[in-house]
Amino acid sequence: MVDTEAAPVKSARKTAGTTAGTTARRGRPSQPAAVQADLLAPAVGTGLAEAAGLLAWYDRHRRDLPWRAKPGETADPYRVWLSEIMLQQTTVTAVKPYFDRFLQRFPTVGDLARAPQEAVMQAWAGLGYYSRARNLHACAQMVVARHGGHFPADIDQLRALPGIGAYTAAAVGAIAFGIPAAAVDGNVERVLARLYAVEEPLPKAKPLYHALAQALVPSARAGDFAQAFMDLGATICTPKRPACVLCPWSGPCMARAAGTVETFPRKAAKKEGTLRLGASFVAVRADGAVLLRTRPPEGLLGGMAELPGSPWTPDGPNGDILAHAPLQARWATLNGTVRHVFTHFPLELTVLRADVPRKTPAPTGMRWVAAAELDTEALPSLMRKVLVKARIEIRPV
Repeated sequence: MVDTEAAPVKSARKTAGTTAGTTARRGRPSQPAAVQADLLAPAVGTGLAEAAGLLAWYDRHRRDLPWRAKPGETADPYRVWLSEIMLQQTTVTAVKPYFDRFLQRFPTVGDLARAPQEAVMQAWAGLGYYSRARNLHACAQMVVARHGGHFPADIDQLRALPGIGAYTAAAVGAIAFGIPAAAVDGNVERVLARLYAVEEPLPKAKPLYHALAQALVPSARAGDFAQAFMDLGATICTPKRPACVLCPWSGPCMARAAGTVETFPRKAAKKEGTLRLGASFVAVRADGAVLLRTRPPEGLLGGMAELPGSPWTPDGPNGDILAHAPLQARWATLNGTVRHVFTHFPLELTVLRADVPRKTPAPTGMRWVAAAELDTEALPSLMRKVLVKARIEIRPV
């Protein structure tokens, strides 16, 4: 934290906003994030935001999560890393059952490294963002091959592992090894935006948020501080209707003082992706088996199982839609479409179903999967929606 007098802090905040705005208008570069953070960072002993207040709140209100060590316990780097990868773009509520099942199937990083990729993808099916699963597997293999099955207690070495970026390296480093690193996720950005009334929009403001967070990280209990910051954003400083009266940092919060809490963080306008259209074919054998294929290992939904279909394009299937059918059959187009939203574009699929004789051979590169075994396939949520549309029930194994 920056050790400054209380009065200069207020003046510096005003100067920071004025200077940044002036330079922007004149076309010159705005101040570096580190300089802005120094101007905005809390002063020691002034009653402003400090780690001690947040840690005291955390000791009373910490969330009980399956991957989190109990008070007095040593954090397990494997569990910390696994949870952080799963929680990317995914809620805690959605992750909990997957985390428990994943640990039962792959109790250690060594077990995960030795597993075939198909098993990892199947265990991941439904969590989305499937490149995470491929990187997860590759990371486990590298930890075993290069680090003897132990995650390195070093930020740079953690960042060198597949699928681990700046945030995940900081989170694992802080929580598992006590390294005083700032783990800045969406929850932390929201807290900081309101605490300092940061006007610069995301994602441009990310370096500033990191500098502000790093200024707050204590040398002791860095892991607890990282988790406390996350918990504060997830349970108190929420996107809508934050519980400011319960917040340990409500006093120094600039947005609360101005009555503008829910207007932060500022975000640049998002460009909505172009709608893509496609067709999906559900072939069902007389014995209930369904025709599937595996997507290419790289790219969107790489390595996952899917129903045969057409390419996804803004214009949709060109010409005769049945030209994309996997086999000759009496295809019936089902009413309505299946809609799904990926990170960069929305998708609408027309679903066609055909019932075929039991002895119908699978086309090259495809396979028949018994209805009872569908749940063992690495089917993404999109394909599960298509199966539901075609009235195919997926029974848990």
